[in-house]
Amino acid sequence: MYDKPYLETCCRSALHRVVLAGEAGRPGTAKDAPCLARLAGMGFVVERAGGWRATAAGLARHASEVLRPGA
Repeated sequence: MYDKPYLETCCRSALHRVVLAGEAGRPGTAKDAPCLARLAGMGFVVERAGGWRATAAGLARHASEVLRPGA
């Protein structure tokens, strides 16, 4: 059974952009704001000084769903 919350395409893209930004953090833009809020609610990103950063759970989800090894 699939027990992970579904991520819309836009939210997967927003998570990918946050991961690409790395430690510098990704600024919250109006375009990403709804997705960043949703990702934060799921514990995949956090907002800190300088922008949004991926959590350990966000990095794991990115690796399993966005990068999809072997795809």
